[in-house]
Amino acid sequence: MRTIMNKIITILVVLFSIQGVLAATPVEPPPPTPPPPGLPIDGGLVVLFLLALVSGYYLSKKYISTKKGSI
Repeated sequence: MRTIMNKIITILVVLFSIQGVLAATPVEPPPPTPPPPGLPIDGGLVVLFLLALVSGYYLSKKYISTKKGSI
């Protein structure tokens, strides 16, 4: 008998809590975020490319000289 009462009470609590959620007023969505500033992405791209070439050359020469020395 006690388990039947527990089930009934649980069902009633769930039903009343669902009714409270469904009856709540809807929340307004937040305002949209402002657009990002229009910054150029190509500023200094040539310098970055040249630095990559120089560092690649330097690291490859260092690797090759270390590899030859270890043989």
